Amino acid sequence: MNSIDVGKRTLGVNFNKQGKAEVRVWAPLLEQVSIQIKDKGTLPLEKQELGYWQATTDKIKAGDLYKFVLKRSESEGENTPLERPDPASLSQPEGPHGYSQALDPSQFQWSDKQWNNLPLEDYILYELHTGTFSPDGTFEGITQKLDYLKELGITAIEIMPVAQFPGNRNWGYDGVYPYAVQNSYGGAAGLHHLVDACHQRGIAVVLDVVYNHMGPEGNYLNDYGPYFTDKYNTPWGKAINFDDAWSDGVRRYFIENVLMWFRDFHIDALRMDAVHAIKDFGPNHILREIKQHVNRLMEETGRRHYLIAEVDLNDTRFINPLEEGGYGFDAQWIDEFHHALRVTAGEEKTGYYSDFDGLTHLAKSYEDAYVYDGQYSPHRNKFFGTKAENNPGKQFVVFSQNHDQVGNRMLGERTSQLVSFEMQKLLAGAVLLSPYLPMLWMGEEWSETNPFLYFISHTDPDLVEAVRKGRKAEFAHFHAKGEAPDPQSEETFLQSKLQWQLPEQEPHQTILRWYKTLIKLRKEQPALRHLNRKQLDVEHNSKNGTLLLHRWHDGAHVLCCMNFSGQEQHIKLPTYRQEWYKLLDSAAAEWRGSREPAQSSTGSDSIAAAETISLKPESLVIYASSRHA
Repeated sequence: MNSIDVGKRTLGVNFNKQGKAEVRVWAPLLEQVSIQIKDKGTLPLEKQELGYWQATTDKIKAGDLYKFVLKRSESEGENTPLERPDPASLSQPEGPHGYSQALDPSQFQWSDKQWNNLPLEDYILYELHTGTFSPDGTFEGITQKLDYLKELGITAIEIMPVAQFPGNRNWGYDGVYPYAVQNSYGGAAGLHHLVDACHQRGIAVVLDVVYNHMGPEGNYLNDYGPYFTDKYNTPWGKAINFDDAWSDGVRRYFIENVLMWFRDFHIDALRMDAVHAIKDFGPNHILREIKQHVNRLMEETGRRHYLIAEVDLNDTRFINPLEEGGYGFDAQWIDEFHHALRVTAGEEKTGYYSDFDGLTHLAKSYEDAYVYDGQYSPHRNKFFGTKAENNPGKQFVVFSQNHDQVGNRMLGERTSQLVSFEMQKLLAGAVLLSPYLPMLWMGEEWSETNPFLYFISHTDPDLVEAVRKGRKAEFAHFHAKGEAPDPQSEETFLQSKLQWQLPEQEPHQTILRWYKTLIKLRKEQPALRHLNRKQLDVEHNSKNGTLLLHRWHDGAHVLCCMNFSGQEQHIKLPTYRQEWYKLLDSAAAEWRGSREPAQSSTGSDSIAAAETISLKPESLVIYASSRHA
């Protein structure tokens, strides 16, 4: 394992206790490296072991603009010096092609000394995109809505990537400076203020980061050294070099980035994008080494941090403990729950949805997390997955929609545009009543009608055209008809902004109240709050489209009755308890139910076990084992 000081950042321009700038950059194959400080001249760096160049100087102050000047050896042919931004820059005020700016995060004023994260099982996540969440599209815009999120019941916000990208319109997965916070969002200072404000309200902050590729514009890493390898390919081109020659410097670059977010920005958890596209066949996988360093950081600071993976391999190695040979991640996104749920709700079985049969697979995901845990996958044309028998519910993040599943539709339609009002309530319940960590996608809680489209603001016309063509090719797999909105158009971006006036209107006001009620119920009911996958039963009937989810804890039982069909269904309550008491019914008038709510044969809210009840079409009824629940 690399010897990395978890207590401080060593790459880029940093300031020591004496106020001097310590400059360090990795460029193992270059003949000469110097730093050019705007309006102050140029300072040569001295080459050290393992390919690092460094200097200590009092000529650089916080706020100064600078670039590195790189010169190759004459034997490599063209050796005209290149001026490049700092790959570990904390700030790019002029965008990815301009000067870097020296910052000193130790000067941030924090008021969260009493904060030490939440238990992971208490996370109720809310994914958001900074640019479209608020009218002004900044960190300050998010801060102004924190009281709203607190009232909703959210305990953790998950921010889509903020690494510097070209222009001011991007999902964030085209970032090219992992250390620099997007200037148009408010930069490093803006993120600091947002995190501090979240912690003051008891809200954790999860940051989405991308370590599987770099964006196509403003990516100058190759000018510094072998950051990429020809050994493997990813959907975005050459893989990042985590196990080839000179990979030690690359590994350090990303490990220090992880530590920076936790240590210097007080981020509570990182969600790592598509870690299945990270290629590393070395003896200590980079994800495992990251976890080892995070553990060391937590030992030093006493603060708690989590690592969450987006991974579609159905392989528990990513979330199993280090001592069991796993990579030690605390949780993972689980797309298969989403796919099974959407097909159950009527989504067309095209593309990767073709692997899912709806209700049977939804029931399996409630019980087993992974739908495919060793069976043959027709979509993949192979046997796929492994069982997740010993992984607790808190290790799986579930959702009915997210940025990918909405934004990767050609027209970016949200659930509100695809299913009925009744089905929207049912989908919310299916997620929030699950034995997993629930995640909402911004605006779903009030049935937002604006789409979330794919948008960029690249400056290279050829690249823009390539992105347009790539989007068209992607939708061919889903047999989509029509033309995709132009991702480069500002109008595409503006169409994707939330409409904050909607929660004051109907039916948006009612469904927002429905979400608040479900979240409150999840927090207050022990059977729902405790994520014990062993204390759970699922019964389903594919013929009539019903599913009964039974969860319990210390004698407290909750029964969730779901009808995904378009017809009224009659079901017999199981005999787990002698009597059931109704807590919530989505078909009731108070939830703008279009029909009479579910009734027992006696018409009472107190229902005996084994009694038959009628479930209205596309409805959810929740019962508890205690009248006082």
